[in-house]
Amino acid sequence: MSLKKRKVTIPVSIGYGLTDIMGGGAFTVIGAWLLFFYTTFVGLSPIEAASIVAIARIVDAIVSLFMGSFTDHFYKNYLGKKFGRRRFFLLIGAPLMLVYILLWLNGMNFWFYLAVYLAFEIIAAMVLIPWETLPSEMTKDFNDRTKLSTCRMFLSASGTFLATFIPGLLIGWLGDHNADAYLINGVVFAVLFTVCVFISWKVTWERELTPEMLAEMKKAPQAKTAAEQLAAVGNLFKEYASTLKVRAFRKHLAIYLFSFTAKDVYNTVFVFFCVYCLSVSSSLAGSLLSMSIVGLPVTLAAGVAIIKYGPSRLYVFAYSVMLLCLGGFFLVYQFPTDHKVMLLVILAGVYQVGRCVLEFTPWNVFPFIPDIDEMITRQRREGLFAAVMTFSRKTTVAIATFAEGLFLQSGGFVKGSQVQPQEAINTIALLLFVGTAGLLIIALWQALTFHLNKRTHKIFVDEIERLKAHGRKQDVTPEARHVVEDLTGYSYDELWNPVSAEYVTSATPGSALNG
Repeated sequence: MSLKKRKVTIPVSIGYGLTDIMGGGAFTVIGAWLLFFYTTFVGLSPIEAASIVAIARIVDAIVSLFMGSFTDHFYKNYLGKKFGRRRFFLLIGAPLMLVYILLWLNGMNFWFYLAVYLAFEIIAAMVLIPWETLPSEMTKDFNDRTKLSTCRMFLSASGTFLATFIPGLLIGWLGDHNADAYLINGVVFAVLFTVCVFISWKVTWERELTPEMLAEMKKAPQAKTAAEQLAAVGNLFKEYASTLKVRAFRKHLAIYLFSFTAKDVYNTVFVFFCVYCLSVSSSLAGSLLSMSIVGLPVTLAAGVAIIKYGPSRLYVFAYSVMLLCLGGFFLVYQFPTDHKVMLLVILAGVYQVGRCVLEFTPWNVFPFIPDIDEMITRQRREGLFAAVMTFSRKTTVAIATFAEGLFLQSGGFVKGSQVQPQEAINTIALLLFVGTAGLLIIALWQALTFHLNKRTHKIFVDEIERLKAHGRKQDVTPEARHVVEDLTGYSYDELWNPVSAEYVTSATPGSALNG
C-alpha cells in the first residue's frame, strides 16, 4: 500500500507510541532506583554506581551518532529492503529487551553491571533512534504527526507511572530491605518492553523511496580504501555538526537537554531526599513518584494545547509549575510539620503536571525540525537529527549522573547505611533544589524565544512546496521570508539553492558504515 493510502488512525498512533513505554519506563526506573539499588543493596559506592551509568552512556552516545546515518542508508541492504530501513531495528530489538532483567540481579560485581548496562543502552538506542524518525516517515501532516506524538507521550506517561508505581508496590509488599523487589520489577518490565516494541514494528510504515534513493540502490558498491573510509567518517561528523546550523534545532536542542537533565537530577535524587532528608520510607518515595499518573490526562490536554498555543507557552507553563513545586519541597524540608505526607503528595502531584508537559513538548516539536533543514540542505535527514539528539541527551545524562555520584561521595554519603551524616543530607538537598532549578531556568530562557508552532510551520512548509513547484524565489511574501529566516537562521537568499558540496555526503557515510 502506498504512503498516500495509509491513514494515521488512533489505533495506529497507539501502536506506534507503545515503544515509549520502554523509552519512558525503562529509564524512569533506572533514573529513580538504579543508583539507590546499587548503593543500598549491591554495595557499590556512589562513584562506582554513577560511573556505570556515565561510562555506558558515553560509549552508547558515540554508537548512537553512527546509528542515525546507518538507518538513513540501510535501505540499500537486503534486510533494509525487506523489513524497512527504520523498522528492521524494532523487529530485532524486541526480544533483546529481555537484557533489562540482568540489571537487577543482586550480588554481581562492578564489571558485570557495567557490561549489562552498556548492552541495554545500545539495544535501546538501536530501537529508539529509528523509531523516533517514524512520524516524519509516516506523514507530512501537522495534525497527524501531533496525533502520533500525543499517543506516544500518553503512553510514555503511562510507562513513567508504571515505572514508579510498580516498584513502590513491590517494595511495600516485599519490604524496604528486600532486593528481590527490584528483580521482579525488572522481569515484569522486560517482558512488557518486548511486547510493546514488537507491536510498534507491526503497525508502522515508512515513506516510499525517492527516485534518488532508487538510483543509489542501482549503483554497484565500490570498494573503498582505508583512507577513503576514514574521510567518509570525517564527512559524517561534518554532517552531524551541520545540524547545529539550523537555528530552530539549536534552540530545540538546548531546551530539550537542559529541561530533561533537570528532570533526571530530580528523579535520581528524589528517593535519596525522601529517605535521608525527610526520613520517610523508600516505598513512600515510590508512591510520590507514581503521582506521575496525573500525566495521563495532562498529556491529552497538552496535545490540544500545543496546537492552540504552540510549544513556547507549554514550556513556560511546565517550567513555572516545576519551579514552584521545588520551592514547596524546600519549605517542607526546612519547616517540618505533622501534615508532611499530605503536603508531599500534593506537591508531588502538581510537579508531575509540569514534568509531563516538559516531556511531551520536545518530542512533538522534533518531527518538524527536518522540514526546516530541508529548506537549507534540500535533503531529508531525520535519522541524522535523531542521532544528534540521542547523542547529546546521553552525553549530558552521563555527565549529570557522574556529577551526582561525585557530589554524593564527596558530601560524605555512606554506602549501605540507613543513616547518613548531616553533610551528606545537605548535599542531597542541594542537588535536588539548586541542580534541578538552575537547569530549568536556563531551559526557560531558551523557550521564550522559540517560534516554531503550527502557524509558522504551515507557512514554512507551504513555501517549500511552492519552491518545489518551481516557484520563483523573488515572489516570496514578506511573512514567509520572515518565518523562513527566523527558523533557519539564514538569509532567505542563501536558501533553496542547488545542493552544495558541503551537503553532498549522503552516499559516503552509508558506504563507510555499510561496506
